[in-house]
Amino acid sequence: MRHVRLTSMIAAALALASCAASPALDARTAAWWETTQDLSSDVMEGRDTGSPGYDRAANVVAARFDSAGLIPAGDDGGWMQIIAFKDVEVTAEGTSLTAVHHDGTRRQLRFLHEISVGPQWGLASSLDAPMVWRGWCRPEDMTDVSGKIVVCLGARREGQTTGGERLRAATQAGAVAIVNVDDMSFTVEPPRWPLAYARNVILAETTPGPATLPSLRMAAPTFEALAQAAGVDGASILAAGGRNQPMMSFDFRARLEATFALRERAYTSANVLGMLPGTDPALADQPILLIAHLDGYGYGTPVDGDELYNGTFDDAAYVATLTTLAAERAGRGWRRPVIFAAVTGEEKGLWGSRWLAANPTPGAPTPVAVLNLDQLRPLYPLTILTTLALDDSTLGQTVRDIAGPMGIEVRPDREPERGLIRRSDHWPFMQRGVPAVSFLFGFDYGTPAHDAYLDWYRHRYHAPQDDVTTPIDFQAQADFHTFWFALVEAVADAEQPPQWLPDAPNRPGGGN
Repeated sequence: MRHVRLTSMIAAALALASCAASPALDARTAAWWETTQDLSSDVMEGRDTGSPGYDRAANVVAARFDSAGLIPAGDDGGWMQIIAFKDVEVTAEGTSLTAVHHDGTRRQLRFLHEISVGPQWGLASSLDAPMVWRGWCRPEDMTDVSGKIVVCLGARREGQTTGGERLRAATQAGAVAIVNVDDMSFTVEPPRWPLAYARNVILAETTPGPATLPSLRMAAPTFEALAQAAGVDGASILAAGGRNQPMMSFDFRARLEATFALRERAYTSANVLGMLPGTDPALADQPILLIAHLDGYGYGTPVDGDELYNGTFDDAAYVATLTTLAAERAGRGWRRPVIFAAVTGEEKGLWGSRWLAANPTPGAPTPVAVLNLDQLRPLYPLTILTTLALDDSTLGQTVRDIAGPMGIEVRPDREPERGLIRRSDHWPFMQRGVPAVSFLFGFDYGTPAHDAYLDWYRHRYHAPQDDVTTPIDFQAQADFHTFWFALVEAVADAEQPPQWLPDAPNRPGGGN
């Protein structure tokens, strides 16, 4: 929220007014909200990985861990586990994309607003070729695409072509680039524009792979306009794809002229790690990991004049849950040691959790279970708790045992096509054989809760509007804390550590 200081002051005043108008907050929720506001304030600049704002936020978390009596568990006995990164970004300044039609008319395509390109090392600085539409972009669809830019439906549902399959088919057929058009029928996760930026982050020690064909993404309305200029009903074609029906092929009778400006950088960013020692020496080698990602997007493409992506509920609010729990315990341990981890680089590829999973520190060794905090938004009452990896380990039954008496229905993920289980920080640990769970506030379709979720997803998720002005249900958040704090205690004090179930679909070497 950097656009105008007055606007920032008004937003803060509105947030305070919202708190004042809500029922009086209990001490736990008030402490949580104070930390949430601190971590997502403009001072933290959106906590982009490797930014000064992220470092400021990391220092705040470390100070709260310290005051709660945790033991530093990072590198060399400190709070921080330092990770070296490098990135490549296609910058808005210097990048242009223009459709040139057969009659000479030109349509400028707004980079990051209606078209983008996947940044990669070795990306060509320019592109100029005719565009052709090939629907599903299966190998049998790739007729007469050599030397051309092939445009495909960016399908995301099971049984349809994947991005990797479309790219391979385009490459083998001799195309010079591929464009994936948003599938508007994928309503469980509607496409969002603008994008904050086009950036690819990897570990500094990693050697980038060879460059592939330039891979672009296009908004559906832009595709429809380009198709109309070619005398084709693009909306009908996309609708057929949404119904899993055959789609006609056609040539746009237009070229795409593109110039890409690239910027490369190198920097470091840190996981913040603290340990609450256990009280039972016999369980000292069975730590539990509590994890939430501290990073956000930082500054990006402005939306309604606001260029700062504060990331209040993605995921400052749940790092605040970690610090709130640590403060409540004030050095009073459970039977097992508990690691508190606020990690970096989640938004750039789960890099902080991947690094911690592969490089445990002496103070934060490999855990026996992971309880992850992400993808949570207290927008409506907590009556349904969607639990990722619910049926993978005995953690699922522990979740049911705690939530049930609270009147909370526990559900598995009913939208698996979104791939949420692989998109947050529990996943790198599950890949290494550690049982884990993560949560979403659930809903039934067609209810006010569903409407509130979709509204947040369309207008605030990964946008500057994810800030402290978000209308939230403080009682729902208090209820979640009651559940989650009890879950931590149950897992940390249990006689036996969590175990994988025999038929666990996500166990390494199992069904997935």
